[in-house]
Amino acid sequence: MAAGAAVPGLFFAFAAMVLLIFASVSSPTWERVTFLNAPSGGSVTHFGVFGYTGSDTHVGWFFPGSFGDDRLNDGLFHNLTISLILIPIAAGLSGLAVLFGLCGAAYHRVGTVFMTLISALAFLVCLVAWVLEMVLFGVARDHMRDRGIDATWGNANWLVLGALVSLFLCFFASLCGVFGRYGRRRAAY
Repeated sequence: MAAGAAVPGLFFAFAAMVLLIFASVSSPTWERVTFLNAPSGGSVTHFGVFGYTGSDTHVGWFFPGSFGDDRLNDGLFHNLTISLILIPIAAGLSGLAVLFGLCGAAYHRVGTVFMTLISALAFLVCLVAWVLEMVLFGVARDHMRDRGIDATWGNANWLVLGALVSLFLCFFASLCGVFGRYGRRRAAY
């Protein structure tokens, strides 16, 4: 009783999950995936969800001394670094949408309905996470540039944006998939 109507939503949910997982394991875990890059003394410090180059991995962090000051290390920016936990949460919700999509594609319409609902929730969480991380790293980038540090955007910003678009497409594809054909066609005699 396969339901081809659920497959496009399943594809987009899987793509969003992969992109958000990549963004979640950004610096300091994986130095090739970053949100902000700041050169300092011949090396580059990469900033990610759970810290920056050379820091311990944890939720919520402060900018290092050479990049941060009283403005970047106040309570507001520290809370914005805590809010980056929404990116792995959106990845988990996308994973749930994939699981429900598999149920919808292989068995029953209810799986596609739940994929639609979970992908909508994942989209909202991803949207909030993307806006907050763009504000956090955008203000930090401008503040560093004002102080003569040539900070640049990293690739993880665009991974999260790609996941956001994919979740948007997932929602609408799975919503259309809810109304697709499920079950066997009966032969007319």
